[in-house]
Amino acid sequence: MTAKKSILGVMIAAALLLTGCTDSGPDTDPASTSDSVPYPDGPVTMTAGADPGSGFDLTIRSVVDALQKEKIVETALPVQNRPGGSGADYLATMVEDHRSADDELAVTSLSMMVNQVSGVSKYGYDDVTMIARLMTEYYVVVARPGSPLTDLRGVMTAIASNPSGVVVGAAHDDELPFSLLVSAAGGDPSAVRYVTQEGGREQTAALLGGEIDVAIGGVSEFVDQLASGDLDGIGVLAEDRIPGLDVPTARELGFDVTLANWRGLYGPPDMPVDAVDYWRTALGKMVETPTWKQIAERSKFTTTFMIGDEFETFLAETQKDVETGLQAVPR
Repeated sequence: MTAKKSILGVMIAAALLLTGCTDSGPDTDPASTSDSVPYPDGPVTMTAGADPGSGFDLTIRSVVDALQKEKIVETALPVQNRPGGSGADYLATMVEDHRSADDELAVTSLSMMVNQVSGVSKYGYDDVTMIARLMTEYYVVVARPGSPLTDLRGVMTAIASNPSGVVVGAAHDDELPFSLLVSAAGGDPSAVRYVTQEGGREQTAALLGGEIDVAIGGVSEFVDQLASGDLDGIGVLAEDRIPGLDVPTARELGFDVTLANWRGLYGPPDMPVDAVDYWRTALGKMVETPTWKQIAERSKFTTTFMIGDEFETFLAETQKDVETGLQAVPR
């Protein structure tokens, strides 16, 4: 348990101590970063490397919504979903097909690191242009109302006694936080029966259809279903209860596991400097707007805007934490 607690402490410290806005980049108007043709001079494709309803999808659509409602970016920002490997497939596309482009952005998260360290992807954050960190949100475990497994202690007990008898829906990278829970409960993470589902919409359908017993993902992926009562939240991996969300923490239930995810945007390798500066400036303005703050409140995430050297330091430290965390959990 020592190694697991250590990695969790470091990861949460990174998620919490770095919360808040930092320097939002050059003090220039996003519409005038180029001396010749104003950038952007055409549509910029915004990609979620996962299905509709996933954390990636919700994030990129929230970004586009805020940028355009607040008139920070008035050019077209078409959103596309390119699911596969919890973002790994589209990351490869970005690296291999869009080098030096200035009209492609995609959302990423802790999954980029988990995928690389676990061997799902040969690419990582060093292979692309990291634009900005936007937010932090906690993981939540959810279940179907009326299910025999409607409390986290019961789920962990059932997995310990009969791992194959409990079907867990999770994106590949979200297996790590659930495995840490199983380990904290004294079970064998390597025996958990996972079904790969890349987003909250797919997981919700599978839960309500009885195909899986529980699911884990970011709070924002299930917040509407929790509010409506369509799903039950049985444990959130936060230090304290999240305001407005009636879900106990894993710690309250006896499992000393806290873990947060981060999300941000990246561009192609060798993305032009003026384009990078433009987006860092635009996003820095965006996170201060009423539209973005309303989205954050509704989706229950914390804005943790970060760019430049501070962001690079965060990425390097978090990559090391993921390496340690995966080593600590039997696979």
